[in-house]
Parts: sequence; structure tokens; C-alpha cells
Amino acid sequence: MRKYRERTLEPLAGDDEPLLATEPRAPDAIDRLIERHGAETICSVLAPLLTAERMARIDVVLAARLGTVIPVVEDVYEPHNGAAVIRSAEALGLQELHVIETGVRFQAARGVTRGCHRWMDLQRWRDPAPCVAALQARGFVVLATTPHSAIPLEQVDVSRPVAVMFGNEHAGLPAATIAACDGAVALPMFGFTESYNLSVSAALVTSQLAARRRAHLGRVGDLDPARIAHLRARWYALKVRGAVGVVERTVSRQTRAGVAPEPQSP
Repeated sequence: MRKYRERTLEPLAGDDEPLLATEPRAPDAIDRLIERHGAETICSVLAPLLTAERMARIDVVLAARLGTVIPVVEDVYEPHNGAAVIRSAEALGLQELHVIETGVRFQAARGVTRGCHRWMDLQRWRDPAPCVAALQARGFVVLATTPHSAIPLEQVDVSRPVAVMFGNEHAGLPAATIAACDGAVALPMFGFTESYNLSVSAALVTSQLAARRRAHLGRVGDLDPARIAHLRARWYALKVRGAVGVVERTVSRQTRAGVAPEPQSP
């Protein structure tokens, strides 16, 4: 079993797979830029630096983004599993992943995520109760995954936003976490194996729930216009090297031009 430094989340000497630190994404330089100048300004400045194909792709992905199906993982041990959960969730068009770290720091192998973590909102919690309460306050039904005494996956009500919690690879979800949820869901299994791998479980559950949620909504995406505008500006900035400086310099020039005195007639 590989060992990693506690804080840097970098592999020890001899390892070749760097890890992704999933800190909660507090407002960063790009977010502050968007707040200061507005999403429309950011996009208008950066659009000439992007290809038409890239901008069209961003719009297609944004239109299919789903904010009302959220996977939640607790105390994930294996960095490759953590990365696989992120990659599957992003590929399914989900916008959020919540991670709970009561005793194990969530890590993800960058070689598996392949940068897809940049396009999602990752929220980190130290305790499951506040996480569950926060999701419930947003109108989500929060379900635990358990192998027994749970409703079948195909019977989950998708008329409301739904969040599903997944336990770690060794012990599953703690009893206290299950008790805090609104209910529990079981994955169908037909072989001798008693459980799926964590990342497989997350992919199976969120894939089915996302498809059913989209069918219920009658559209592929459900983000509100303000969130779409913010994400578009953010994704434009992520695709342009030095985007913050580019925007600041351009806006500064435009401002100076706008307030420059008119030339006096002779």
C-alpha cells in the first residue's frame, strides 16, 4: 500500500501518480474576476482567444449539466476510486460531488481524473450530518446505499432532486450516516459477489438516476441561467492561459479609452 505525505498530497519518492487535493472550492481568482466584471464581460474578452469549436462544446456541455443528482462519498481510501467517481460524475454531466472526511482524507489520482475535476464543484465536509442537512435544506432527498433493507434503485422517486451517499471500500457507510439520511437504496445484484467496487456503485447509481431525472424533467440539463452564465465565464477562463491578467488589462484599456478627454478643436 502506497504512503503519501499528509499535507501536500504528493506521492512519496518513487511514486509516479500525483494526487488531486479536493479542498472545498472557495472563491478563487476567476470567481472574483467574474464577480468584479460580470460573466458577460469575461466571455466577450476571452471569446476571441478560443476556437468556435471549443465555445460550441462548452455550450453543449452546459446545456446538459444536471445539478439535481449529486453523489456523496464518505472516507474513500483508494485514490484511484476517488478519481473514478469524479470522472464518471463529470462524464454523466453532474455538476457537484460532495466528499465527507471523518477519518480519511479524500484523494484522487490525477492520471485517472485527466483534468475533469476542473469542470465540477467539489464540496468537502468533516461530518456527514451537516452535509445531509445542507442538501435537505436545498430540497434534496438524501439516500444511503446499503446492501439490505433498502428500496430498489429503480423505485427511487426522481420527481425531487436526489443525493446518494456511498461508503468506503472496506466498511461501507456508518450507521450514523445511514440514520441521518431520508432512506436507503440497494443496487441490484445477481451473482455471488456481495458488493460492487465503490466507483462502480457510484457510476451505476448516478447513471440510472441521472437518466430518469432527465426523463422526468423532459430536458437534459437543469442549471438556472445565472449558474450557466457563471460557469461559461469560468470555463472560458480555464481554457485561456493567464485569463485573469488578460481580462484585467483589456477592461483597463477599455475603461481608459472610455474616459479619455475628447480632442479639442483648434
